Amino acid sequence: MATDEPTGAARRPGRPGPGSRPAPDEAEVLRRGVEAFADLGYERASARELARRLGVSHNFINDRYGSKSRFWRAAVDSVLEADQRERERLAGAGLDDAELVRAVIHHFYRSAVEVPLFGRLLADEFGRESERLDHLHEKYVAPTLRPLLPAVERLMAAGRLPLVPVDVLFFAVISPVAGLVQLPLAHRRGRAAPVTRDGQLRTARQLADLIADGLLGRHPES
Repeated sequence: MATDEPTGAARRPGRPGPGSRPAPDEAEVLRRGVEAFADLGYERASARELARRLGVSHNFINDRYGSKSRFWRAAVDSVLEADQRERERLAGAGLDDAELVRAVIHHFYRSAVEVPLFGRLLADEFGRESERLDHLHEKYVAPTLRPLLPAVERLMAAGRLPLVPVDVLFFAVISPVAGLVQLPLAHRRGRAAPVTRDGQLRTARQLADLIADGLLGRHPES
């Protein structure tokens, strides 16, 4: 379970230690934090290793954020805030039920391309009970599903979606994101290297269309 225990001896915020380098700006610190947690997993991301990857003194995380767990939340929230704004935009765009479900599926896979290591972080955290999972469910999963549920229920009632439990539908959509983040296996199955953003976005569209068409039927414009 995540704790709020300090990562090192406290020092007044903003007071650098001997020989320390200027800290990267906040956005860069949080971006590197997401990368570190995705690459190492929360438990293996020690304060010393985080500081090395961030390019800061070993007390920086405790001074700035209070603890490793609070730094994890800050890093994750920095990604989720933009994602949440896009979900809210889609929910208020006046789309019909099928268009909304399709748009959210496309957004989900596109997000995995824009922040590729975040998908790895989610996959790691979704598999274990923790306060971090509670945080992800509250800030990411539940807000994603909440505006979708009425649309999904209406589509099921109309025979437009398979009549399955919502958790089954949820995993039918999120599981294929492995095709965007498990790149060593993808290369062994024939995906071209090196990976490019355009190539990943193309794969994301293909995955989204495959899943949405399978659930809703082929899009009229396809």
